Amino acid sequence: MESISYPIKPIGYIKHCHKDIPRHWSLSELEGEIVIDEDYVLGIRDIKAGNLIVILFLFDRAVSFDMDRLIVKPPHCDEYRGVFSTCSPVRPNPIGLSIVEVLEVHDFTIKVKRIDMFDGTPVIDIKPYIPYMS
Repeated sequence: MESISYPIKPIGYIKHCHKDIPRHWSLSELEGEIVIDEDYVLGIRDIKAGNLIVILFLFDRAVSFDMDRLIVKPPHCDEYRGVFSTCSPVRPNPIGLSIVEVLEVHDFTIKVKRIDMFDGTPVIDIKPYIPYMS
């Protein structure tokens, strides 16, 4: 298979002052902000307090991936697992996903709850959270 490159440009970044960050959004009660780049501000106009949103971000501080990291041992697990069945930040494409609750939106800032990213983490996309319905 031919290797294809896809350019990704951050649309903003995470801002907060917390030192201890939970390893997963489902374990977090921390609050912070998503600061949106001026070029993309119109794109958040319909996000409202109370919404759940999906944040796609870059694991910009993770260890570089190599093929030896296809099998990992998560800290909360007693067994080794394939990386794609884990939330490990060390991945072929260092992309993270968190679901956060919107507390308020003001100008170019979305205040959210359930932060599990470091301060300054690049945000690459925001999507609405739509629960599965069968």
